[in-house]
Amino acid sequence: MARQKLRQKDDKHEHCYIRDGKLALPYQYFAGRVGSRFLIALRDKKQILGVKCEKCNRVFVPPRQRCERCMEDLSDSWVELSDTGELTNYTVVNYEDKHLPRKPPYILAMIKLGGADTPLPHILEGIEPGKVELGMKVKAVFADETTNTILDVDHFEPV
Repeated sequence: MARQKLRQKDDKHEHCYIRDGKLALPYQYFAGRVGSRFLIALRDKKQILGVKCEKCNRVFVPPRQRCERCMEDLSDSWVELSDTGELTNYTVVNYEDKHLPRKPPYILAMIKLGGADTPLPHILEGIEPGKVELGMKVKAVFADETTNTILDVDHFEPV
């Protein structure tokens, strides 16, 4: 492929350059040991797992390798979490993109599951956006067919 010369955008943006071309980014996401265990529990047992930091006494979901506060290794500190929780925040997605999990409008919620200290972002269904209230109780609805992704929890809905 021949080298292309970068060209200046315009005088007003003297440090902005444009390069014509196409960019394809095929990729595979490696969930790692911690993420894999989380996804396998969702798929095979319909179970939501978190990890607990014994030093900070905090439970994280989605699970992570290390505690964000003390950097303790959490990869062997698994706890089962409730499939019900409380809505802590939300937004209504109103734009369409082929990479999004639903057609708009849909609700993307932050859900603090029973037993967890961090919220889990996920889809909320079964309620009109104008009727959503912070603090409302919600429950996980597992997918009929597994996808080996977080979408093995299809969505959450009000209890």
